[in-house]
Amino acid sequence: MPKIVNHEEQRRLVAEAALRVIQHSGLEEATVRKVAKEAGLSAGSMRHYFSTQAELYIFCMNLIAERVEERLKALPYEGSLLSDLKELLLQLLPIDEERILEMEVWFVFQSKMLAYPELKTVSSAIQNGLYKASLFVLEELEKNKRLRPGLNIEVEAEKLYALIDGLAIHRMLHPTQLSVERMDELLESHLLSLCS
Repeated sequence: MPKIVNHEEQRRLVAEAALRVIQHSGLEEATVRKVAKEAGLSAGSMRHYFSTQAELYIFCMNLIAERVEERLKALPYEGSLLSDLKELLLQLLPIDEERILEMEVWFVFQSKMLAYPELKTVSSAIQNGLYKASLFVLEELEKNKRLRPGLNIEVEAEKLYALIDGLAIHRMLHPTQLSVERMDELLESHLLSLCS
């Protein structure tokens, strides 16, 4: 009897293998052969799961977005409002091995948009999700009557979004200059500056 294969599960395994190859060797080295080997598949069977390189990249980025969403949903939100909001924002920053991998793949993914325009849609959706997380923080502060009077929520959400982006980029490019502890302090300081 032929082996029954769950197509979506296999795609996920291939994407996770691709993420590992990208982390260890860089995107340019994430060839069909190397990803197949990492996934324990033959190179020929790869085309059954991803017909193009861009399709694999898109699946990888969606997998990362899914992981971030799962982390956000799993947060206990049992502390003070500010500590819970800070914890939410920390999920978007490269503070541990898993998030560093996600950020490395994200950077590479962004650079590939020039060669693969079909990646722009996924990039825009993920960027929009990051903005929405920033907006959520501001809305929660307002809902809980902690937002400083006179602040424009949309403008402050853009600023927070830019801060998150900047911290992530700086941490990835210069990890010795920006520690996880310092990112934590900067986020806390910024959140406090938004409060009355």
